[in-house]
Amino acid sequence: MTYMKTHTIKPLTNERRRILICVTGLSPQIVTETLYALCVASEQPWIPHEVWLITTRRGADNARLMLLSEQPGWFKKLLQEWQIPQIDFDEKHIHILMGSDGQPMDDIRDDTDNAKVADGISDFIRRFAANEHSEIHASIAGGRKTMGFFLGYAMSLWGRAQDRLSHVLVSPSFESQPEFFYPAPKPTVIASSRLGQDPLDTSTAKVWLGDIPFVRFRSLLPSALTQQNVGFAAAVQFVNQTLDQIKLTVDPANKQVFINGQAIRLQPMQLSILAVMAWFCQKGLPDLKAPSKEVDDAQWRRETLNALKQAIGEMNIAPSVDQWLNTAYPAGDTFSQQLSKLERTLRESGFLPLRSFIRRNHHEHGNRQRSYQLDLQPENICFLVNQSKNETK
Repeated sequence: MTYMKTHTIKPLTNERRRILICVTGLSPQIVTETLYALCVASEQPWIPHEVWLITTRRGADNARLMLLSEQPGWFKKLLQEWQIPQIDFDEKHIHILMGSDGQPMDDIRDDTDNAKVADGISDFIRRFAANEHSEIHASIAGGRKTMGFFLGYAMSLWGRAQDRLSHVLVSPSFESQPEFFYPAPKPTVIASSRLGQDPLDTSTAKVWLGDIPFVRFRSLLPSALTQQNVGFAAAVQFVNQTLDQIKLTVDPANKQVFINGQAIRLQPMQLSILAVMAWFCQKGLPDLKAPSKEVDDAQWRRETLNALKQAIGEMNIAPSVDQWLNTAYPAGDTFSQQLSKLERTLRESGFLPLRSFIRRNHHEHGNRQRSYQLDLQPENICFLVNQSKNETK
């Protein structure tokens, strides 16, 4: 059994590495039942290269004693009796969830334990899914109901097109029978644990998988979140914000903006253009028109500089921006270039997976002039400056 929080995924040669991941509690039978359903009962067998368990300390002890011991050794028996190719599964493949005290968790008893389980399962799936040469089949059949719930949601957060989620089902008479681990290839009798029930022949048992379709949110998550453990709750919050509305915070003193709480560094001119558009949007003002590329537009420069002062404060305006807006030459080329760089920076940040929030509007006046506005709700725009001192009296 491993108490470690990290592991190494074996590289592949010419195929994806198939990985079965199960959550288990005190009944490790779901491992052999799931393997039987995948490798034997399926019309298209899916034989994993390796098996991993996510469990508690007590669940790990049960798995070790019932599945991996010499006797009864149900895992090895399954492979031998049904002639299943070798599968990597030993004590090192049992991942024990850790409590808030840093010690192996015995059970899930309160909200703190729930949060630790959610983070542990989410990060476990995230790290396996980070390997593009892997293929995950996750079973939610075992363990506490919350463990299965968190595993399913972790698959929604991090799962890819090749990954699957399932729940294993067995014939009603064999449910919760401690001596049943999989259908035997020949008649094998076990005593029933239920009072008054006749002995059971395990060769007559039926086991099948209930395939569970799940929504994949991975494409909504920025690459930064897929490469580090941000916690289950934070990942869920980011998805919800992405599906709902974009929140923009402008932080001119630190030359950055926040998209749904994620910081993006911007060059001074890019930050200034975005700040003016955000100011217009927040105050319900008309779109920001693009300046002319042919002649100087002193009025545009003057109005844009005044809006920028109100948005971020005069002290936060970079010298390069101040010079640009106070110099008498066409500002259009610089504006166009910096706007394109701004859009590229936002796009490449990975924090806008669904859409851009900068809308381009064309005006039907024959002059081909464009204007720009932010496709945001005004209440979702925030400036980290004291605006009351910046606004014109």
